[in-house]
Amino acid sequence: MGGVPTDNVDFVVTLDQVPRWSDAESRSSLEYENGDPSFSNSFFPDPLKSPEEESSRNGMVSRFPVDHEINSKIYLWRGQPWNLEVDAVVNSTNENLEEAHSSPGLHAAAGPGLAEECATLGGCRTGLAKVTNAYDLPARRVIHTVGPKYAVKYHTAAENALSHCYRSCLELLIENGLRSIAMGCIYTEAKNYPREPAAHVAIRTVRRLLEKQKDEITAVVFCTGTSSDTEIYKRLLPLYFPRDKHEEEVAISKLPADVGDENGETIIDERKIRIKPLPKKANPKPSEAPDELPVSDVGLVRRNSSYLDTYLDPAFMSLIKDPDQRRQEQWEKTSQAQGGWNCAKLLGFGDLGGPPLSAAEEYSLHSRYISKANSLNLSEIAEMKIVYRGGVDSEGRPVMVVVGAHFLLRCLELERFVLYVISGI
Repeated sequence: MGGVPTDNVDFVVTLDQVPRWSDAESRSSLEYENGDPSFSNSFFPDPLKSPEEESSRNGMVSRFPVDHEINSKIYLWRGQPWNLEVDAVVNSTNENLEEAHSSPGLHAAAGPGLAEECATLGGCRTGLAKVTNAYDLPARRVIHTVGPKYAVKYHTAAENALSHCYRSCLELLIENGLRSIAMGCIYTEAKNYPREPAAHVAIRTVRRLLEKQKDEITAVVFCTGTSSDTEIYKRLLPLYFPRDKHEEEVAISKLPADVGDENGETIIDERKIRIKPLPKKANPKPSEAPDELPVSDVGLVRRNSSYLDTYLDPAFMSLIKDPDQRRQEQWEKTSQAQGGWNCAKLLGFGDLGGPPLSAAEEYSLHSRYISKANSLNLSEIAEMKIVYRGGVDSEGRPVMVVVGAHFLLRCLELERFVLYVISGI
């Protein structure tokens, strides 16, 4: 796809010279078995499969249906991204954004200005991305991202971090008002990431984001530097970007079992939020609140009614109390327990509860944290966009909002995160 490889940086290629995936004349490699084009699955059924299996496959709904609008935005190019005249190109680098660990040929093509600007960015976390000028490249911007190291034991974390790399690059593209991007293979041999599993992650992540942001992006060019990568992408692109109904049907049986969630990230069953229904019991009708009660007391009557008590577990009922009230009750119980035997301390667990801090102690502790937070550069926490101030509550206290989708524990130092939250308050 896209002709012969072009390593000559002086040779500039426009998108008009790169064929779209939807315009490709070659038949899908999914149609052939063992590389023999004379054997087509559409005409010769698999003799090892029963008619029931064939019919069940035909009855399944494709997880990646044909979408000609999305397909028209996909390109496959054999060569370096630096030759392409697009809005942005992606550089796979390390956390220090060093020239020696960047994608081959980038700094030589862009000139010394790129390395100088990278040195001012303060590094980049794994799974995130940062943008710079493109200098001497045909592109307008360079988006730098850091791919994860791969280990079989932690393959799920590596898959999600790699998916976050591709999604961060595309989100940064949109944030900067850019519309076309050329992306090389972010995974590297030095980090031991297998080529084909990485290609699955890359293609499905791009597909899922284009489904949501198809109006914001006009072109995504997958760039491959080797013939093996090119063959892998030719074989996998029809799975996620089928060009017709036949490719869609064949892809149903070829897709892996786990193709990720709505963002393309691997699904972990143990981390799913499970909500159980309330127990159903036969209960009398709730007593009506007297008409003469003021409005502020009606809620108390309803909360203390037998109707709610029978439907809600006592542990659940305690959760809907005011947090300050629960804390006050806990302190009162602690102070009462200090007058008698401290069973926890006798059993060797230490003092599990303690009296509340005085105003002076709270001020001193908060001042120490503020001083430490102000002495550190916490800009990387802000760039992760996982927490922001969302206003104040009814008492005038600041409300901090955490974006769970951006909260990557493997990429975050909790102590620095806490300091950033305190400084934001």
